[in-house]
Amino acid sequence: MSSFDTSVLYEDGNHRYLHLGWEEKEEKSIVQTNQYMIIHDGEVVLMDPGGAHVFPRVLANVAEIVDIGSVSQIFYSHQDPDVSSGITLWLSIAERAKAHISELWTRFLPHFGIYETSRIVAIPDGGGDLTLRDGTKLPCIPSHFLHSTGQFSLYDPTSRILFSGDIGAAVFPEGKRYPTVESFDDHLRYMEGFHKRYMASNSACRRWVDSVSKLKVDAIAPQHGAVIKGDDVDRFLNWFGNLKCGVDIMDQLFR
Repeated sequence: MSSFDTSVLYEDGNHRYLHLGWEEKEEKSIVQTNQYMIIHDGEVVLMDPGGAHVFPRVLANVAEIVDIGSVSQIFYSHQDPDVSSGITLWLSIAERAKAHISELWTRFLPHFGIYETSRIVAIPDGGGDLTLRDGTKLPCIPSHFLHSTGQFSLYDPTSRILFSGDIGAAVFPEGKRYPTVESFDDHLRYMEGFHKRYMASNSACRRWVDSVSKLKVDAIAPQHGAVIKGDDVDRFLNWFGNLKCGVDIMDQLFR
């Protein structure tokens, strides 16, 4: 599949969780990214809306569904350019939105052109909540060293979808990508290499799995790859919690 339109991952009376589609065609030199949007009682939250490269496409997908002025919160899982380099574009067009990012990375935002910090919300290392106007809270789950030194996942307790950033990512060969995991066993081959190289250590993996296992998670929505749903959520957590990666396999990396 080379592209797909915006799809609904969850919907009830006043709450929707959307996957904002893909670009029209694959580009070999650029990693594929996923962007997501929550619409809650008319309020809009964007998750990792991406860099300048995908900004026109993501903006068009968002504007097709909601008024850009209704975007009130933008969540950045970490600092990478494919996640956050479009921050100046989003804050200029979504004029009332605040951007949430790890406090570890706020001092780097001037390098993306952000000098005025009144709309930047620094997430402390221990986590916190992204609070909507009606009091609904979206917990920011510490995900440090997976892969960024300061990274968070965002849990939506209404849809029970966990936006996991790079955790659960998959790298597809050309022409092989798909939006939702249909065969977890087949999907492992697209996740394994990425996680072994980009995740810091098994101790970090296990710490995150311990935190996430306390939540009711119906789906994991990663920034790259495909959405993991249903029974595959537990299969992923078991696999990830036992994965040897990063410094665990230093001898393989320095051979």
